Amino acid sequence: MPPKDKKTKGAAPAKAKGGKADKKAAPAKAAPAPAAAPATPKMYPGDDVAKPKVKEVCKAAKLRSSIEYGTVLILLSGHFRGKRVIFLKQLESGLLLVTGPYEVNGVPLKRVNQAYVIATQTKVNLPAKLPLDINDAYFAKDEEKAKEGEEKFFANEKTKTVTSDKRKADQATMDAAILPVVKKTEMLEAYLQAKFSLKKGDKPHEMKF
Repeated sequence: MPPKDKKTKGAAPAKAKGGKADKKAAPAKAAPAPAAAPATPKMYPGDDVAKPKVKEVCKAAKLRSSIEYGTVLILLSGHFRGKRVIFLKQLESGLLLVTGPYEVNGVPLKRVNQAYVIATQTKVNLPAKLPLDINDAYFAKDEEKAKEGEEKFFANEKTKTVTSDKRKADQATMDAAILPVVKKTEMLEAYLQAKFSLKKGDKPHEMKF
């Protein structure tokens, strides 16, 4: 009898060399849709509208614990670097009010930043109250009128700083209150007159001032 035909539902998958059937390729992913363009603003800010100014408030630095009323400080920067001065008080700006006194070492009443001073262990017994109440406004310079036109362009001369008579009188008043204490203390006047400096081999971090 002739062999019966087998019914096949579909063609058999082709086999690879290893005997395994090929896998169907994954369908390609659709490309992402382009981002929508930003909407055009209906109104534009005017150029003549002034922006509110934010006022920066700077707090005064806290006074170091090693600095007290009458402490002798060593200046580390400025015209008088290396000089010893006496600390009087801390101003509202955070700067220190100091003086030489002027008759001892030539340092007048001035403001210094406490970051640029070395506090020593020497302390002067100053009077309980000083004769002058000096603040930051005392050191404000008078604003000069700005030159205009050709006068401003050709102005190359440097203006010299002139000490006013009021400053000289105030310095003499302050020195008169401090000098008696300085002269009464043994070796203090010579100590204030001596200039601080470092030599080769000195180790500042191991020194006691």
